[in-house]
Amino acid sequence: MGTAMAEINQRRIAASTEAKRTAGGILLDIRRNKLLYAMLLPVLLYYAVFHYAPMYGAMIAFKDFSPRLGIWGSEWVGFEHFETFFTGAYFWRTIKNTILISLYELIFGFPAPIMLALLLNEVKNAAFKRTVQTVTYMPHFISLVVICGIVKDFTSSEGVINDVIAFFGGQRTTFLLEPELFRSVYVSSGIWQHIGWGTIIYLAALTGIDPEQYEAARIDGAGRWKQMVNVTIPGIMPTIVILLILDIGRMMNVGFEKIILLYNPGTYETADVVSSYVYRVGLQDFNYSFSSAVGLFNSAVNFTLLVLSNWLSRKWNDTSLW
Repeated sequence: MGTAMAEINQRRIAASTEAKRTAGGILLDIRRNKLLYAMLLPVLLYYAVFHYAPMYGAMIAFKDFSPRLGIWGSEWVGFEHFETFFTGAYFWRTIKNTILISLYELIFGFPAPIMLALLLNEVKNAAFKRTVQTVTYMPHFISLVVICGIVKDFTSSEGVINDVIAFFGGQRTTFLLEPELFRSVYVSSGIWQHIGWGTIIYLAALTGIDPEQYEAARIDGAGRWKQMVNVTIPGIMPTIVILLILDIGRMMNVGFEKIILLYNPGTYETADVVSSYVYRVGLQDFNYSFSSAVGLFNSAVNFTLLVLSNWLSRKWNDTSLW
């Protein structure tokens, strides 16, 4: 008995010593790199103020919130708002549209910057390469309102796209008035806007590939295509996997701003997503509790997808976020 107690005390002393050593190491690192930590401070404050502090307000998802009574004074209703959403007329429509638009973006939008980065990596003319990069980056810095205005003008019955269609003998149509065309317009315009910006990470990852690997591949007789397949793509695969996991974790977060700027009541059937539904119910109908419940459900699904995709990635190729 005495020996067992002695061993327990020794473990406690060792754990306490290790904790003090770790705390001392952290403080020493902060003193040595205080400027770097000072640069990190605004980021931490941003997430604390705008992401973690508002979590307190998520409580209204379980209450019949009244601004006059406040969060604590409002009546507790439990899961009533969740049940209303799950049994409502718009549940399956918003879920289906959100998933389909996210899948289209994942299938067509995610590989687009990878392919552009691989193509730019093969370009030897530096001036041409810089020009392509600049041109493809530019739409990312244009206001979303302006982007949506451009999309509406281009896809109108008298727009540039219809001029091309009519030139080849096709029928003019207003794309954004056709429910079956909305998702295609949404996803393709998103690719055009963000493809250049998305290549930055992949081009940075390409610079980290050891040139000796290309030299060894050339010695083995590999051409440029085989070098790309056997050296370039495996070299950036960890980056691709990490970004894919993050994108899967955002699948339910189809931005309501662009949806609202482009859709209309005639395209609700294919354009109305969870975030736009939350916007209409919460801000236009002033049903804050119901919209908070829907948003909380959305976040829970995203979290589940993130954890699941990270687990699958770690199981299959040993690359994961944690």
